[in-house]
Amino acid sequence: MTRSAPTCSKLTRMAVAVLVAGALLSTGACGLSGGSGEVEEAERTGRVAGEITFRTLQLKPVFTAYVQGVIDGFEAKYPDVKVKWEDVPGDGYNEKLVADAQAGALPDVVNLSTDSFQLLGDRGMLADVAKLDGALAKEYVPGAWEQFKLPGKGDGVYAYPWYVTPEILTYNKELFEKAGLDPAKPPASVEQFFDYAERIAATSGGRTAAFMADPKGRLPGDWQKMGVPVLDAKGERFTFDTDRAVAWVERMKDLYAKGAMPKESLLKSDDINQLYGSGKLVFGPGSPGFVKDIKQNAPQVYANTQVAGAVTGTLGHIGIYAQSLGIKKDTKHLDAATEFAKWVTNGPNQVAFSKKATIYPSNAQGLADPYFADKGDGKDAETLARAVGAEQLKTAQLDANTPVQWTSQVGDAVVREMQKAIKGEQDPRTAVRKAQEEANKLLADAARK
Repeated sequence: MTRSAPTCSKLTRMAVAVLVAGALLSTGACGLSGGSGEVEEAERTGRVAGEITFRTLQLKPVFTAYVQGVIDGFEAKYPDVKVKWEDVPGDGYNEKLVADAQAGALPDVVNLSTDSFQLLGDRGMLADVAKLDGALAKEYVPGAWEQFKLPGKGDGVYAYPWYVTPEILTYNKELFEKAGLDPAKPPASVEQFFDYAERIAATSGGRTAAFMADPKGRLPGDWQKMGVPVLDAKGERFTFDTDRAVAWVERMKDLYAKGAMPKESLLKSDDINQLYGSGKLVFGPGSPGFVKDIKQNAPQVYANTQVAGAVTGTLGHIGIYAQSLGIKKDTKHLDAATEFAKWVTNGPNQVAFSKKATIYPSNAQGLADPYFADKGDGKDAETLARAVGAEQLKTAQLDANTPVQWTSQVGDAVVREMQKAIKGEQDPRTAVRKAQEEANKLLADAARK
């Protein structure tokens, strides 16, 4: 990263930003020539040699020494390989990938966020890493490995999981207690989370709110946790127009009217870190990196910050945000590219990276490192957040994550209808129905491209 270290909150924002990338996906769909199957697939030769290009996303200059050290270690092990490293800014990253794909100039090993993974994977630009090494799955945390499958493409996995961040729960225990709630009993389900928010609104007299109103930050996660079927079994149509989804909207509308959320936050005009850091919000973002930010920027509020496992639901799922390394499908040096991606994402290298930033290994061996289980004296929220997040990652499920069909265009369309309903400008049932109709229209349009 060129601006600062990839703290977990920043990584999370990067990951969440993938939900804002639908327009780019559309651009990619139009701009990339050829579709799945048109790119010639490289074959392994058994010889790890050649010059390969490795592209990362905003890791210089903060992590230059780390990444270069990883490259140096690989080249020492495989002296017939030369790794050419390029680091590019996050702004315009997907556009650059599209341009490179059009020019046949994709890097051999490329850092992908969720949206850029979909952008290239859907169009057959990435090698199936599960096919390259069938025994590889056990090396990674299942929830992370599963993230890089693609709808309609069977058991293929189209990128190596790299660093990940799990969702956790963060809250101000002092404000929690003032609302008459027990800090030792945080909410465990979406429904209970809303119950607590209602109590906070009823007892704070308008001085504090429970959480931000912005539906974009809550959907489709809340619905998935509540057991709302977001997609049909084939992943071809959205199916969230259900009584449960309507109940979610009705509850949000009621809480919004009662002051459980800052009014202006419905359009996300406020900074949640600033609101939480000023003691005006009970629940902070569900990110371990956020805790570190509060520790640095609002120490008094940090002293009252407590962490717990993520709010889940009937399915017990949480969200995972992941970065990955894709292999160019027609790379001239498949063995070198494959071994290098495995090297970067192995246990020791991921643990070393995690100790330099608020991130977690996707590698199962790395996640088992004692560093991630250490709770210290049990009083420091940042240390506890690391342990809580790591424990959750071991069993996190794929379904907790945003499906690739939920592009930023779909998300924006759904959120527009939710905002109208929460403000009382449209009844909840109509809002859910219209949102699903628009989401399916966008999905059908994308399928035709």
